[in-house]
Amino acid sequence: QVQLEESGGGMVQPGGSLRLSCTGSGRIFSDYAAGWFRAAPGKDREFVGAFNWKNNNAYYADSVKGRCTISRDNAKTTVYLQLNSLKPEDTAIYYCAAGRPVLSALHRSDMYYYWGQGTQVTVSP
Repeated sequence: QVQLEESGGGMVQPGGSLRLSCTGSGRIFSDYAAGWFRAAPGKDREFVGAFNWKNNNAYYADSVKGRCTISRDNAKTTVYLQLNSLKPEDTAIYYCAAGRPVLSALHRSDMYYYWGQGTQVTVSP
């Protein structure tokens, strides 16, 4: 059974940075895309970014573009989300997911099969 586990969340001041990790069972990210999503209180879950296992490229939502870097380790067991210049509106539970969406559907949460439990990120003075 595939398991994903996020870590690295916490409380950060505005302007700060965080790096979240998502570790999967086996070398899952050699065969699956890794998606990052977030859910803020009272809001729908939204796409943050994804790492495409086919072309080794990362893709980002407009809300984080320029502040966010998604990468994968060489062992293909862990994917990272680095988020800089954090804003209060980045406060959310961040989830990683694994799936095989086509390139045009990387942003769709329904295209991901496996999900982690999430990690809380709070941006506050």
